[in-house]
Amino acid sequence: MLRLLALERAPIQCTFIFHRLHIQMSFQIIHTEKAPAAIGPYSQAVRVGNTVYFSGQIPLDPATGTIVAGDLAVQARRAFDNLRAVAETANGSLSKIVRLGLYLTDLEQFSVVNAVMQEYFQDPFPARSTIQVSGLPKGADFEVDAVMVID
Repeated sequence: MLRLLALERAPIQCTFIFHRLHIQMSFQIIHTEKAPAAIGPYSQAVRVGNTVYFSGQIPLDPATGTIVAGDLAVQARRAFDNLRAVAETANGSLSKIVRLGLYLTDLEQFSVVNAVMQEYFQDPFPARSTIQVSGLPKGADFEVDAVMVID
């Protein structure tokens, strides 16, 4: 029993009863050869209900498994292309992405990533975090992860 005071200061008595709630959800592993294979013990993406959670994509060439040669713009394009391939395999698209996480080794390159991102996403843009990190796998300078909601 919990006692609450209303605005008139008259006590109100409430009883809260909680029941055990069991929710069982299935999930689906998303994998495509059009994006690089995972370089560790993780999936490219996992779908739970109508939400798809993406692992980070670095600028790996799917055919060779090596980082693409070029500046940050080239690396960002490859990572976004990889993200798009996984999104399409999950029957979605970049337009269905609701959140992005961007990881840069040099935050001074923020404007470069913004310009490349506008090649792949239009207004309304997804929510986004951009974080500078000290290093990324395989010496990459850029990584992107995402959350997508599909119908």
